[in-house]
Amino acid sequence: MRNKNFAWLYLFLLATLADLVFLLESNSELRFYSKPLILLGLILYFYMITKPIASTLLTKSVLGALVFSWIGDILLLWSQLFAFGLGAFLIAHVCYIIAFKVAQKNPGHIGQVNFIKTFFYNLPFYILAAFVYYLIQPNLGVLKAPVIIYVIVIVSMVTTARERFGKSHPSSFWQVMIGAILFFISDGILAIDRFYLGFPEAGILIMGTYAVAQLLIVMGIRSHLIQPQ
Repeated sequence: MRNKNFAWLYLFLLATLADLVFLLESNSELRFYSKPLILLGLILYFYMITKPIASTLLTKSVLGALVFSWIGDILLLWSQLFAFGLGAFLIAHVCYIIAFKVAQKNPGHIGQVNFIKTFFYNLPFYILAAFVYYLIQPNLGVLKAPVIIYVIVIVSMVTTARERFGKSHPSSFWQVMIGAILFFISDGILAIDRFYLGFPEAGILIMGTYAVAQLLIVMGIRSHLIQPQ
């Protein structure tokens, strides 16, 4: 994992800043150039640092999540392709669920699970997801069923990240956990803006939390790979 690979992170950073500027200026045309470059930088960075373990399930699942997120980013540039973008991000979350399960100490070990305690740990995410769905469901139309599936999957992604507590290096856990929460928040803001009440700051909040989320998840998986387990 050489420092020269960090050059790809500069592409991610510059593309993110450019995209936020274009959002502030309401320049939707230039976003066709900036938005696809955001995750491209992260994809290339993660690909380069994981070349020696490219065949592992962890590497494949994270790259799958990043690639499908990238596809979703592009599709969402056209409002009429929202459903397809939603599908791409749903697959990305499934890939992250697999990655978070694998990026643990002894991932194949099934220990004792306290379902009541786990439920209460995850309850804040259940409540927030249910509240957002309650707000947006009258305006979903034919998207109601796909959105329900999406909500279940993204909640599963966040709770799977939380379940890594004590099963991974602390730096890896907290980076992935905060990243997953920010991803959850970003999607919640997107849902409210599109299906409940649009507001001018939505674009900045959505892309800001989303970009930081993806970066933290990638760096959290990197920490898992380089830290002694």
